[in-house]
Amino acid sequence: MILQSLNAYYNRLKDDPKTDIPLFGFSRQKIWFSLLLNQSGQILQVLPLADTPKASPRLLVVPQEMEERAGTKIAPHFTWDNTMYALGNDSEKKPERCLKAFEAFRAFHHELCDGIEDECIQAVLGFLDSWNSQKAADLQYWEEMTGKNVVFAMQIDGRLQYVHERPAVQKIWMNYLSRKSGGITASCLVSGERTSVARIHPAIKGVRGAQTKGASIISFNLDAFKSYNKDQSYNAPVSEDIAFAYTTALNYLLNSDSRQKIQIADTSTVWWTETGSNMAEMVKGLFAGDAEEVDWTDNQYGIKNIRDFLDAFRKGERLPEFELENNFFILGLSPNASRLSVRFWHTTTVRDFVAKIDQHFQDLSLEKRFENDPDYPSVWRLLLETAALRKSENISPVLAGEMMRAVLTGSDYPRSLLTSVIIRIRADQTVNYLRAGMIKAYLTRKARSSKKLTMEVKMGLDKNRKDTGYRL
Repeated sequence: MILQSLNAYYNRLKDDPKTDIPLFGFSRQKIWFSLLLNQSGQILQVLPLADTPKASPRLLVVPQEMEERAGTKIAPHFTWDNTMYALGNDSEKKPERCLKAFEAFRAFHHELCDGIEDECIQAVLGFLDSWNSQKAADLQYWEEMTGKNVVFAMQIDGRLQYVHERPAVQKIWMNYLSRKSGGITASCLVSGERTSVARIHPAIKGVRGAQTKGASIISFNLDAFKSYNKDQSYNAPVSEDIAFAYTTALNYLLNSDSRQKIQIADTSTVWWTETGSNMAEMVKGLFAGDAEEVDWTDNQYGIKNIRDFLDAFRKGERLPEFELENNFFILGLSPNASRLSVRFWHTTTVRDFVAKIDQHFQDLSLEKRFENDPDYPSVWRLLLETAALRKSENISPVLAGEMMRAVLTGSDYPRSLLTSVIIRIRADQTVNYLRAGMIKAYLTRKARSSKKLTMEVKMGLDKNRKDTGYRL
């Protein structure tokens, strides 16, 4: 279900002219510098792609990574790579490995490009045949560039053009992928069609705590994981185009500037709708409803707009721009070495999702003690009150997952939430608005779901109530 939903989301993004998402065989990568070549393959200039040395790199659509670089494995990319492969040098001080990487990079390009009459391709091959890796340290910006990804560029008719964007280069790459796809055929678990299946799925990047090179949801790397002697991802057959589609959609959602992603403890959480909806934008405000956590100057859904939206929803007013019957998906991923763990997966409708979120906020609501007490505290801010010293790294990953599941499904809050709040109150002798709200929310929801309990904890103190438990 996760892969099917992500595949459908990719196909929607692919057809959206406002979304620049890579097509099959390509991926969006962080590129820091371009190497400007002349026709003979000499480097004329090193061009930084980031605005400043400390700024974020530029995301360019380049040929996708074909092989996972596990351990000491040498696996070159096409028309782009880090300086160890593209220049035979980096900051790791391992000249022998750098030389092997550069030689593999050069051989790979000759394998794909020999005999191709294109001036950019010939310039790259000329560079690879004549380059001396010892000269890398003499290049401008070398200290900032070493170990980072670079691409090649040329001046064509007075205009700068990246080599990987040339139609001839893209045709070479697609032909190569076509030749590579003639492997094992099987019934795809997502589409049900019998087709060529992916041996290794592209890496998923952007999950905090996972390896920087990326991690996988589906992977098999030991004999113990084999089923009927099927190696690697042939154990879970997914067609090559769908493997590309679901990982590309997930990388799009996990991108650093994504508006459909938040971090809750160790869990990177993303969401999307089946068809276009303003709900995707609104959710960030609902989940991270504090001015300290969201830059409201760049977000139309500020606190006031969220309040107005929830008020309209409670009154049953029509909200056509949010398409309340639209299917809504939310996925939480946490790191686990080179793999990713699915912390939670929830599928519902926008209407049901908003109803559950609204109920969560109502269960938490108390009469404010101070004016700056938050109207819509995020799950992250609530969990922070359960952690020692109020540090994110001390939040229990298990509690975070159970808390999110309770918020999304409307089920009881975990018992560990109440226990953790009481432990923190005893430890630092502080009962604040958020901690009291969580205790009240836990008791309210527990009473609502239990047929034996009839108590309802209201927003303010009921001085006329005589119940011993309430008074305590």
